[in-house]
Amino acid sequence: MTFKDFNFNDDLFQGISSMGFTTPTPIQEMAIPVILNGQDIIACAQTGTGKTGAYLLPVLDVIGKKDNKHHTSTLILAPTRELAQQIDQQVEGLAYFTGISSIAVFGGGDGSAYEQQRRGIQNNVNIIIATPGRLIAHLTSGVLKLNHVTHLVLDEADRMLDMGFYDDIMRIVSYLPKDRQTLLFSATMPGRIRTLAKKILNNPEQINIAISQPAVGIDQQIYRVHDAQKTPLLQTILKTGGYVSTIVFASRKEIVKSLTRELRAANLKVKAFHSDLEQKEREEILLDFKNRQLPVIIGTDALSRGIDVEGIDLVINYDVPGDPEDYIHRIGRTARAETTGTAITFVNHRDERRLKSIETLIEKPIRLMEVPDDLKSIEGPKPTEQPTKKRSNRRRWGNKGTPKKG
Repeated sequence: MTFKDFNFNDDLFQGISSMGFTTPTPIQEMAIPVILNGQDIIACAQTGTGKTGAYLLPVLDVIGKKDNKHHTSTLILAPTRELAQQIDQQVEGLAYFTGISSIAVFGGGDGSAYEQQRRGIQNNVNIIIATPGRLIAHLTSGVLKLNHVTHLVLDEADRMLDMGFYDDIMRIVSYLPKDRQTLLFSATMPGRIRTLAKKILNNPEQINIAISQPAVGIDQQIYRVHDAQKTPLLQTILKTGGYVSTIVFASRKEIVKSLTRELRAANLKVKAFHSDLEQKEREEILLDFKNRQLPVIIGTDALSRGIDVEGIDLVINYDVPGDPEDYIHRIGRTARAETTGTAITFVNHRDERRLKSIETLIEKPIRLMEVPDDLKSIEGPKPTEQPTKKRSNRRRWGNKGTPKKG
């Protein structure tokens, strides 16, 4: 099958062709006909499978075939500002020849950003891509009207629920017409997602694509190390591996910051990505990384779902994630769109149980690599001496203040 088989309007097809897309991914092949048929959908697909195109292309086709495009007809909700911006960029590329307009609405930034969003909303852009909190701010101000919305899309719905957006989502839905098409996409399908789906979807078609399985093009590796070996091993991999574009994931932003300082001291070009940065700084880092001007970016799990960049050839888990699903999302940053990539995880003695959970989830063992000889001599933590217990001379007292015998 090719994109020609969907009979998209000519302007949209021109945009698809100009971006070099010819063959739909499995999630696109299954979801697009259902959406074009007007049905609600609940789709479970991992990151990197083309799910954004799975809902954008049919929605853009429907909008493009309408005579009246002077109102907001599509609302897309996303958990993070980075994802909202990336979806907006996808719309701009795919809809370049159609005249369809869009805007990303998210928090952070200064007053000028809010004002720019407000103007875009007042100009009745066709598609709004928004984080729930900022969208509600525009709704309560009275600037935003959603009475013409015919498509509601929830992207990474599981992530939105993890971030506590359930009430915000339900509040936003209350502003929408009941006669609409709702499309819910999620990387996982916990019970909370099904509960949400029952409330806001109408007899949805269900699609599942390789739930909780990494892309086949990922070469997964582990190194068993102690903490003192982690940073030297990371430096060795980055300096000698020949990788062009790398993401390093750490468990906390404090580790991200300290690791960035250590790698810079080792003359590696890296930048940290974390919540303490201003929005403008975060955007500049992602742009430099996307344009191959920055070879290494270090972040927490907030980055694992907030970045959509093709051509990432290496993902390193400096810390093993606590949730096996987070491992899937992290390594899903590489080997996207049928490319290949490498995912390396550092495992210390405390992480063995987490590793076992990951291997159970992906249903196979991860290949063990040998630590380089020059790093084997780095000493691990010394065992702590257990203090000798001294026999107490104190008498043991009963509940009523009388000494216990013996």
